[in-house]
Formats: sequence, C-alpha cells, structure tokens
Amino acid sequence: MISRDGWAVIDDSAANIIIETDTVNGKANPFGTWVSPRATAETDLYFFGYGHRYIEAVRDFYRLTGPTPLLPRFAMGNWWSRYYRYTQDGYLALMDRFKREGIPFTTSVIDMDWHRVDDVDPKYGSGWTGYSWNRELFPDPPAFLADLHRRGLRTTLNVHPRDGVRAFEDAYPEVAKRVGIDPATEENVEFDLTNPDFVDAYFDMHHRMEAEGVDFWWLDWQQGGVTRQKGLDPLWMLNHMHYLDSGRGGNWPLTFSRYAGPGSHRYPVGFSGDTIVTWESLAFQPQFTATASNIGYGWWSHDIGGHMFGYRNEELEARWYQLGAFSPINRLHSSNSPFSGKEPWNFNRDVSAAMVDALRLRHAMMPYLYTMNYRAAEAGRPLVEPMYWQNPDTPDAYEVPDEFRFGTELVVAPIVSPDDAAACRGRADAWLPQGEWFDFFDGRRYVSSDAAGRRLEVWRSLDRTPVFAKAGAIVPLQDVAESGEAINSIANPQALRVLVFPGADGSFVMREDRGTWGAPSADTAIAFTWGGADASPSAFTVAPVTGDTSAVPELRDWTVVFRGVAPVDAASGVRAWSGEAPVEATVAYDEATMSLTVSVTGISSAASLRIEIPGGLRIADNPVESDAMDLLLHAQMLYRTKELALQAVHKLGIGAIGALRTMNRGPRYANDFWITDMPDAVAGALEEILLRS
Repeated sequence: MISRDGWAVIDDSAANIIIETDTVNGKANPFGTWVSPRATAETDLYFFGYGHRYIEAVRDFYRLTGPTPLLPRFAMGNWWSRYYRYTQDGYLALMDRFKREGIPFTTSVIDMDWHRVDDVDPKYGSGWTGYSWNRELFPDPPAFLADLHRRGLRTTLNVHPRDGVRAFEDAYPEVAKRVGIDPATEENVEFDLTNPDFVDAYFDMHHRMEAEGVDFWWLDWQQGGVTRQKGLDPLWMLNHMHYLDSGRGGNWPLTFSRYAGPGSHRYPVGFSGDTIVTWESLAFQPQFTATASNIGYGWWSHDIGGHMFGYRNEELEARWYQLGAFSPINRLHSSNSPFSGKEPWNFNRDVSAAMVDALRLRHAMMPYLYTMNYRAAEAGRPLVEPMYWQNPDTPDAYEVPDEFRFGTELVVAPIVSPDDAAACRGRADAWLPQGEWFDFFDGRRYVSSDAAGRRLEVWRSLDRTPVFAKAGAIVPLQDVAESGEAINSIANPQALRVLVFPGADGSFVMREDRGTWGAPSADTAIAFTWGGADASPSAFTVAPVTGDTSAVPELRDWTVVFRGVAPVDAASGVRAWSGEAPVEATVAYDEATMSLTVSVTGISSAASLRIEIPGGLRIADNPVESDAMDLLLHAQMLYRTKELALQAVHKLGIGAIGALRTMNRGPRYANDFWITDMPDAVAGALEEILLRS
C-alpha cells in the first residue's frame, strides 16, 4: 500500500467475495458463509494516497481488511523442523537431547514423512498427499503427540492436499460416503474446495487427528491457483477455511501456510518457501521480511539455516541462527540429506556456541516478543519494520535494506556475508536514526547527532550480531533453564531479567495472559527515569499488575540490568522498595558489558517496585583501548602492524584514524622484517571503535 511516490493501488476486481448462504450449488452449506464469484463484472480498485505516511497507510489497510490476529505465546519460541524420516522413539530422543544440551524449543514441525509416502500402491499415484500415519515410523501417534506435549512442545504436521483423499487412506471410507462415492469403487475423492460436502468431510478428517493431539497444520500448497470456481485461489481458500476452522470451540486459531495475496495477514503464520543454503539466500531474507510489512504481512516463518542444495559453511549457519533470533518466527529447517542437519552439536565449537546462544536468546526474549505480538494485533505495528517507516523523509533510511526495527526498542543490522579473514569479524552497513544508541550485548554507546542520522560500518565477531537499543530502551527477558523439563516452558515467568539502557527516560508495558484465546491481558507498566548528567537520581519502577492479575505469578524475582553505564560509587548506594517497604537488593557490576545489575526477590505482583540510584547513573566511557586490543589480538595480520596500530590508538585517540590507513610499508631490501600491512577490514573495525561515540 505504500511507495516513495506517495501512492499505490490494489486491484481486487478478479477476487471472489464472502457471502452468507445456507446452500452452495444446491448443496447444504454447514459453514454459514461461502466464497462466491461476483454477481456482475466490475472494477474494484483501492487507492492508497498517503504520501509518506507509511504507518498510517498500513493501519488503515488493517481497518479495511481486518487486523493481524494475536498469536499464541508458544509461536514466539524456537521451532524445530526438518524434512526427515524420523521414528517415534528417535524424534523423542532428539527432543530430550536438546533439553540436555540446554536448547529450548516450543514447537515440533513434523514434515511429510509422518504419513505413508513410499509404500503407496502406484495405482493411487504418489505418496505426496497423505492423511494416514506411517505406523512403521510412528506406531502410536496419540502417545507420541502426548509425549511431545509433556515435553512442552506443540506439534504441527505437514500436508500437501492436492491429491485429495485416496482409497489407501484410513479416513477414505467415511470421506467417500460423505461426497457420494461408493468406497468399494476406490474412486479418488478429489480435492475440491468448491464443494461444501468435501470441505466438511475434509475438516472432520483433520478433527480426528487433532483429537489425537495435533495442534495445528502446515498447509504446504504448491499446485497453483486454479479451482472449479472462477477467480477462487485454492491457497487463499485453504488459508481462510483452515484458520476459521482452527478456532472452533474457543481454540486459539493458527495455521502455517504460504502467502496468498493481500489480506493474508489474517491467517498467520506464513511459510516463505524452500530456501537454498547460500549466503545469497541469507542476504535476501532481512529485506524480504521487512518489506512484507508494507502489505501488512508481519508473521513470516523462513527456513532458518537454509533447506536444500547450496553448500556447507558453518559460519553461514551461525549468522542465519542469529538472524532467526530476530525474525518474526524462528523455525529451523533442513532437508533429509545426511549432511544438512541443523543440530548445533554437529558444528565446530565456536559455531555451535553461537547457535545455542541465539536459540537461548530467542526463548529469553519471550516477554518482549509477546508484548510486541499484542502491539501487532492491537496497534497495527508488525514486529519487523523497514527503517524508513519512522523516517520516511530521510534518504539514508532507504539505503539499508538489510536493517530493520525489531519492536519498539531495538534496531537490528544482521551480518549476511562472510567474516573478513583478517579482522575475524563480519560487517554490516548500518544507519542509526538521530539519537543515542547502545549495543544490545555489550553496552557500547553510538552517537548519531545529525537529523539525517548516521551511516557506519559495524563489525562483530561470530558470537554476536549487530543489535542496537535506543536510549531509554526497556527490554524484558525471562530466565531460561540450563537444562531439564522446564527449559521449554512458555509460562509467564516467575523470574524476569530486564535490560535498561541509559541516556533518556523510557517506558514499557509488558503484556501477558492466561494462554487461552480471547483471555484478558495482565499488564505490567515499567518505567525508567534517567536523571541526566546533573547527578539527579535514576530510578527503575514497576507498577502493580493491572487487568487479569491471576495470569501472572503472585511473587516475582526482578533482575534489572542497566547496560552501558559506569560503575556506581559505593557511597551513593542503590536502594529498593516494594510498595513503601524497603527490600534487600544484590548489586554487581560487569566491566565487559558495562552493566550494573540490581536483583530483588519475592516482589508481590500486586505491589509496586522501585529501584533508585540516588547519585544517578552515568553513561560509561568508550573503552577504546581495551576494545582495540581485543580486535588486534585476534586479527590475522602482521605483528608489527598490530603494535603500531595499538600505539597510534593509545597516543592519538580519534586522531589515529588517519595513521591507520598509512600503515602499509613494503620490503625495502632482502630479509626486511619491518614491513607493515594494515588490512582494510581491520582499519574499518578500528574506526568503528574510535568513532562510535
């Protein structure tokens, strides 16, 4: 609905319309509504003339077509998916291995081998479509699904509906009778979304498997847009009908399917299709995800890590996992090749550690993500937004297609190309809007003083990706168990870890609920008072929970991490109160992340919490020399160049920038060991350190 030209048009003339009707083609319609061709040919255009008011345009599109639904909490976590012939015992053993390794998951995606594939009699066609469990692999489906539920996992099964219901299927006799076919003939029950008898029987077949424990369906439609009804896209109809059906009886509606055009945001979650395991494929995903918000489509699920073909590159996998942690849905996926599994323990130690960290961070972000889920449903703001949405008249905001806003508090500039061999770091081209920004992981401050923002290169080692928090940002996280039964928990957490970034006042309302469709929310208002440079007190406050207070733990432990701040003078102290009563606080400081941590326990959710630093917080100084030393220590380059570079940083500070680019001296005679060679990437990474604040 948006463009830099200021206008856009959607032509809906060929689309069918939804009508209320008791019959369809002379047959009873049990659904009450149906999708019908237009009675007369007409031109149906929607003109969006919003100029550069992009956010307003998308919100009005939601008013026109319906909002993005609220997703269940488990959808915010990690999804395990692989096209692979798992057995019942083997799959459960894998889930237990993940728990032992400290890797949380909330969703099990079982690809097509859950049903009969290879043993289908050729007279019926291929096993591409199937609705009968493969009992050799899964001898007891209800027990299997119950075991997954006991492990804290929801389950979705992959289906390719194209070939209908054939005579080898368990459900065939009943489905055949429902559409008027004698089962003895073994005539194929065609997949026909224009026939209400078929649709009714089709859903009843799914309902029986849902009663066994299937939570939702992966609708893997790949057969084009033709049906017996003019203008009716089968993918759109599948999404529409499955989503409505999934919400029957008060269930939380959810589907997992492909995009079927404008309005598809009403049927989350979206499957973006098979990805190739290449750097180019990874590089495409951030821009693809962000720009989908321009049509209001916010809940994409990509094949994180890449699905097929391509090549093995362990660094690529680590960077893809990091992007996954900051994607709308984080679903790992791979093919049935014996070489393409995504289990972190199959990669070298550094890569495996980066993968696990990304997956644990994703699960830790559940309180933040679920709040942004509410924001998407109620305020019409997708989790991932292009940078130009909030800065539409700033040219540089359009020049960073890989960068995006991630909710209200964060900006992400993922690394989508190989690390430089000399710097041992990956690079992202970033743009920071005007203001102060802080590295999410280590608290380093970045100053963007100009109204047009600031362009810069950012360099990160394999253990982290560039993520920036705005001054005053508040990001609630939950503790993640190291291993064991609780690791996959999606319960509203008893222990919260809140990251707070200095430089400005901030506020955040954390949204929670009881985990049932339509339940009222429990809202926790969190605020940060910066205090400023005049040594005024800094304060962190939590208001009593409002709304459905029964949805949250009665008592909570709060760990508040003020990231990017200088150590606090012990004489000034840190004080804490619950209501009017003082409470004991544990205080610690971490030099590496420049973080002051204040912990309090047993705080009533019905009472307020206040943590105060009477002398005020101060932004930490830029640790130029220690960061330069760390970069140069690991850089793969000449020792003499390292020494000269560190000396220049120590003596000249920012003035070293000019000197760094001159450290290239070739040999002047035989056996000349005084040569120097400054790699461009190392110079660029040093410049980031010197210039960030």
